[in-house]
Amino acid sequence: MIRVPVLLKDQLFNATSVGQLAGEYAAAVPGFDGPRFAAACLAGFPARELMARLEWMADCLEEQLATDFPTMADQLEAALPACLDPSRVDDDFGQFIHAIPGILAVRHGLEAHRARAMALLYEATQRFTMEFYIRAFLIRWPEETLAELAIWAQDDNYHLRRLVSEGARPRLPWAVGVGLTCAQTLPLLDSLHADSTRYVTRSVANHLNDLSKTAPDEVLARLAMWRGQGRQTPKELAWMTRHALRTLIKQGHAGAMSALGYRGDVPVTAQVTLADPRVKIGQALEVDITLAAGQELPVLVDYRIAFLRPSGKTTEKVFKIKTAVIPENGALCLSKRHFFKAGASTFTLCEGAHRFILQVNGRDLVTIDFALIA
Repeated sequence: MIRVPVLLKDQLFNATSVGQLAGEYAAAVPGFDGPRFAAACLAGFPARELMARLEWMADCLEEQLATDFPTMADQLEAALPACLDPSRVDDDFGQFIHAIPGILAVRHGLEAHRARAMALLYEATQRFTMEFYIRAFLIRWPEETLAELAIWAQDDNYHLRRLVSEGARPRLPWAVGVGLTCAQTLPLLDSLHADSTRYVTRSVANHLNDLSKTAPDEVLARLAMWRGQGRQTPKELAWMTRHALRTLIKQGHAGAMSALGYRGDVPVTAQVTLADPRVKIGQALEVDITLAAGQELPVLVDYRIAFLRPSGKTTEKVFKIKTAVIPENGALCLSKRHFFKAGASTFTLCEGAHRFILQVNGRDLVTIDFALIA
């Protein structure tokens, strides 16, 4: 997934980046008028947000390209820059301006020129991820596209391997759903999970996390199978497992807890003390926690806060405290400060009754009420 704040749109799409793209096409496509293209792009940017600017650049570009898609695809490939540095192994997305071949592949190749469009995506994703654009082909031509992705999963270029997982994710942010089942995508991940590149295995973990929201048992079974195969290093598979199960862990899912080595069958006693049961907005709730189990026990300690909403109902959010070990003949002492930021634009705080819930290894142990005041 690409995380790009919209505030960066003017840094991503400006005279410099547009001029670069204009130069690439002027050098590769005979008769291409670079200044004309650049002027049209820049004139249309102020009224458009980030993703809409990409579509606009594609509009401006195709005015000077061939109208038949096979020739257009040849022109798009000819103008592509050098492949991304193969010596890098993570967080190398390339430049947003090189997403345009994907846009045009969907516009003009999806129906009548599927094979040529897929070949274009193959080349383009080595310059900028085609994760958004491959999804149109998965929707329109699921079996054919999945067969192609199975081949790409074995490609020497890690950007192709990562695209297989990321492009087929059930809940890829900013993207349309593809409607694929576990049975269709898990076989792709069977080879990708053993990848040596974190860029790929992070995508596999995110893909599994998406699947866990509707098919937790299938995800847990696949992780267990991979663990038994021993094809991935224990350290990397452990990281992938934690990342893949993060939503289930927040939910206190027993199977996910067990997969990470956290037992839910051992009784744990907990004492929770609030420094003050009345907390001002703009200040912090201060909590002291003491845990004991009578035996050495790894614990994953989270908490939830039930926030009062303007409607009078409550909504809960999960927060992390610590992963630790309760000593066999002692106690584990923890403290936490939860800051209630005033004036946040994403979540409005309301005065009134709130609730702190301590969760250990997926089980709720202590619930304490407190009041948020102005």
